[in-house]
Amino acid sequence: MASEDVVGKTTGESAVSTIVNLAEEAKLASEGVKAPGHAILSVCKSLVAGGVAGGVSRTAVAPLERLKILLQVQNPHSIKYNGTIQGLKYIWRTEGFRGLFKGNGTNCARIVPNSAVKFFSYEQASRGILWLYRQQPGNEDAQLTPLLRLGAGACAGIIAMSATYPMDMVRGRLTVQTDKSPYQYRGMFHALSTVLREEGPRAIYKGWLPSVIGVIPYVGLNFAVYESLKDWLLKTKPLGLVENDELGVATRLACGAAAGTVGQTVAYPLDVIRRRMQMVGWKDASSIVTGDRRGKASLEYTGMIDAFRKTVRHEGFGALYKGLVPNSVKVVPSIAIAFVTYEVVKDVLGVEMRISD
Repeated sequence: MASEDVVGKTTGESAVSTIVNLAEEAKLASEGVKAPGHAILSVCKSLVAGGVAGGVSRTAVAPLERLKILLQVQNPHSIKYNGTIQGLKYIWRTEGFRGLFKGNGTNCARIVPNSAVKFFSYEQASRGILWLYRQQPGNEDAQLTPLLRLGAGACAGIIAMSATYPMDMVRGRLTVQTDKSPYQYRGMFHALSTVLREEGPRAIYKGWLPSVIGVIPYVGLNFAVYESLKDWLLKTKPLGLVENDELGVATRLACGAAAGTVGQTVAYPLDVIRRRMQMVGWKDASSIVTGDRRGKASLEYTGMIDAFRKTVRHEGFGALYKGLVPNSVKVVPSIAIAFVTYEVVKDVLGVEMRISD
């Protein structure tokens, strides 16, 4: 009899515990708080959406990305091509179709985690910055402003760039190799191990400072312009661009294009300096970008400021914008595709977070 009482008591406690747990879960759901497992799944989905967005957008514009880097580091004493069309034709003629996509595998290996971290970091940073802003008296009901979005985007860009910079450095060196060049790197891992062995660990972060400085306005403006344009269009609803309180794909692509144009124009000189600093310490770097061993130019810089000064003194101010045209043609669709792909994949995966929350 006593054992039956114990069993009955245990069963009763178990039932009460189950009811309490269900009540707690219902309370959490009503307050909008996600269970730990749901939160982890949401984070994973957001990272996947960001990674897919980065891979799709970069592959779509890979030929222009390679041409941009070749123009940025091209030896001024042995110029092979000047414009976008001429450069693409030269690559096609000398290296064929595969030459247009050289370095894209490494680029995707870098951009997929970079994009995943960037989009996720932006969402978290925007939430954190908005929470801090609302702690100020009178801002309890404040929403994200363009300036707050700029700050969140800058934080996201710095985190993503720093986390994946060694891949970017290696990708830059792989990209400038041509079929006529004395090949030094056979692939991503070979390049990374060679740089570490011959130039030391610090070499994989060459050009990091201008990269971080450049990523602040670049990524910051991308997010700020894109999100602010979307909000403005949803509020004003001009020219019938808003249907059922939602923006169409074409309209969102246009917002992304505008964001990419503004961001890359402001940050482009720092991108040029970053690429040039990444070539420092690489023997035969000048011959690799020109495809021969004639007319080498000095690639020695003591730092970011020195690289700026030598570039402008030897090649003029315009050298800071070498490759801007193919980069503009590349960035406009790339940023637009990245933003729209991210949002579409999030919708498909059922991610409930929004960038502008």
